[in-house]
Amino acid sequence: MRIDHYLPTLKRANKADRNPPGKIRRVLERIGPSMASAPLRRVIQTVCFITFLVSFFYICWPYTARPASTAETPATEAALDALLAGEKPWPSHYADDLVKKEVVPADLFLRIDPLVSLSTSIASRSWVYSLVSAGIILLVCIFIPRGFCGYLCPLGTLIDLFDWVVGRRVKRFRVAKDGWWVHIKYYILLGTLIAAAFGVLISGFFSAIPVITRGLLFLGEPVQTGFLRGWHLVVPFHIGHVISLLLFVGVLALGLLRPRFWCKYVCPSGAVFSVANLFRVSERKVEDSCIKCRKCVDICPFDAIKPDFTTRTTDCTLCQTCGGVCPTLSIKFVDRWDVMSLKKENDPPTHETPIGRRGFVSLATGSALAVTGGVTAKAATSLWGADLDNPQAFRPVRPPGSVSEKEFLQMCIRCGECFKACPNNVLHAEGFEQGFEGLWTPMVKADWAGCESSCNACGQVCPTGAIQPLPLEVKKMTRMALAEVNLQTCLPHAGKEACQLCVDDCAAAGYNAIEFIQVHTKTDVNGDPVEGTGFVAPVVLADKCVGCGLCQTRCFGINVLEKGLLKQSAIVISAGAGKEDRGVMTKSE
Repeated sequence: MRIDHYLPTLKRANKADRNPPGKIRRVLERIGPSMASAPLRRVIQTVCFITFLVSFFYICWPYTARPASTAETPATEAALDALLAGEKPWPSHYADDLVKKEVVPADLFLRIDPLVSLSTSIASRSWVYSLVSAGIILLVCIFIPRGFCGYLCPLGTLIDLFDWVVGRRVKRFRVAKDGWWVHIKYYILLGTLIAAAFGVLISGFFSAIPVITRGLLFLGEPVQTGFLRGWHLVVPFHIGHVISLLLFVGVLALGLLRPRFWCKYVCPSGAVFSVANLFRVSERKVEDSCIKCRKCVDICPFDAIKPDFTTRTTDCTLCQTCGGVCPTLSIKFVDRWDVMSLKKENDPPTHETPIGRRGFVSLATGSALAVTGGVTAKAATSLWGADLDNPQAFRPVRPPGSVSEKEFLQMCIRCGECFKACPNNVLHAEGFEQGFEGLWTPMVKADWAGCESSCNACGQVCPTGAIQPLPLEVKKMTRMALAEVNLQTCLPHAGKEACQLCVDDCAAAGYNAIEFIQVHTKTDVNGDPVEGTGFVAPVVLADKCVGCGLCQTRCFGINVLEKGLLKQSAIVISAGAGKEDRGVMTKSE
């Protein structure tokens, strides 16, 4: 089962060769030694990285959607009646556009990060459908151990780019490759799983794909929005954004210590694949023709080669970079039971021994810290988390189709994919309103924008099912909150002036959940209403309202921002018991 068939073509010409290396070889060498020694790996990495960027910045970019025709937009009472009666289709351009663009699922890389699925399933005590995708990639990695890290992971590729552009030029922070930090990833993995067992999901802080999606969300999405739509539409930053960006920059900056420091020593997603390497079928082998030149040791991107040039099998990604620089072609990638013509182990001596006292102390200390970290995460959410038993506690409005709040906090990995796919930035990243537990989870900010009736993107791109992938027809009938009119500040209710902004927007969306009542009408001596007095004022029909927030957006934008008549919107959506369908498919069910 050899997979190194292309390596002989990369053998560097020696002095005895008449023909020098060709142009392609020279170009690859100028780019970098790993490009010259493993071009296939670099090509696969590039394709996967571009696929990830296209998925994030194009497939999840909602503004390529255009209404099919102006006739789909209801403008008259007759058009609204036809819409509600089913005689005309609901607008669906956002949903249709996402389906058209999704050649591959927008959350593909999130689905195949096994730590995302595993920790979510443990924390929520439920089956997460992305476990299937994660299981498939783990099966593939039986044949190409840690192939996800070596070939597919977009964060690893970004780290490679950072190391190539910045890291290789800064040497002052370099550390040895055999320090106490070499097993951090296993302790972070253990701590993450222990926290998940307590119902606290922290994998989004450390898993490879959530780290890069959230980093690109808070760094790249504002730039894309600013240039393509206008800088005034960029969502304001808060402390939660700053913490996420510091974490993302820190992951890259670890490359100043050693190239791919995060991937080698810290990434818990990589630790899952390292554990899976115990069941590997393929393996890197070194034949007895090895001349001990150390080229393989120097170029290995994962420190997976011992001083005797044999393999640390849990760290090897079968990237084949070492085979590309081997001048004698002594390195082969074959099934693990192939023992033909192998060099002697421990030659030269590696001085690596079975676990001794120092190793045992290190293992015990790391394990204790991992357990402590998991327990601390649970304690932190208990002391400074969402107070779900207190009806007066802050309760954010979640996207339509969200599971119950307790399950939502256990299933949302804070990846940011739903923010990117949401038109007009209805969804904002929560700060510390619910303490540590709610950080970076999506909540509706209706002062900024309301939920479009033609969009169901958030559920389609959620990799864990925290937001259910509702069909558009179901989503339009699913309550996310309830709108409530403040009778003290609403302009017609307060007797100040006529206003019907919320009514018009609700009707235009096709819900007709707000109607008029007459208020402040004067009467004559006979008790009859005086013509031309009073106002028609809005009242919400609770059985029709889905809490989309379009009414609040309109009132805030006009009466608060533009005219300055109010300090805050007079109609506000709120969540809570009896106001939302959480985990319920439709109101009719």
